[in-house]
Amino acid sequence: MNKSWTFALCFLICPASYALVGTSIDAADWVEEDAGSAPVFSSKKLLPVDMPPYVTLKVGIDPNTIRLGSDGVMRYVVVMVNSTGSVNAAYEGVRCTSAEVKTYARWTSQGTWEPVATPSWKDWNSNLPSKHAMAIARQGACDGGIANRPNEMVKILSGKTPRIKNGGI
Repeated sequence: MNKSWTFALCFLICPASYALVGTSIDAADWVEEDAGSAPVFSSKKLLPVDMPPYVTLKVGIDPNTIRLGSDGVMRYVVVMVNSTGSVNAAYEGVRCTSAEVKTYARWTSQGTWEPVATPSWKDWNSNLPSKHAMAIARQGACDGGIANRPNEMVKILSGKTPRIKNGGI
């Protein structure tokens, strides 16, 4: 087989195999792994998440909390700081294959994690109070509907690698 036929065959087969990999983790028998306890976080060296101009909160992710589970869920602690310096945080996961977010725990004013009683997956495009999960997905957590590697997400958010074209999803 000559090189042009080999290239043409790969051009047709490679995207299909990539799609199969992406859908296998989103199969009907998909099971979420235990998210575990919310990790310790720091608000000192957050990776910034770009938010629309009307959002007054500064949003960032502690890079030391980013984990990719074997279930394909990217988990992290997102920290939101308002203009007076008050800190809110949430332990979340994004599921790139289904465009969903789940909040596992919230940081309390007493400085402890409060697990969400019945965490559930929500469409990150829905009318949630904040669009930060979609911003996180588009700015580094997801690449083509599949979770990015944590180290790549850190590079993208820290500006060491260009942001993913077309939002990564």
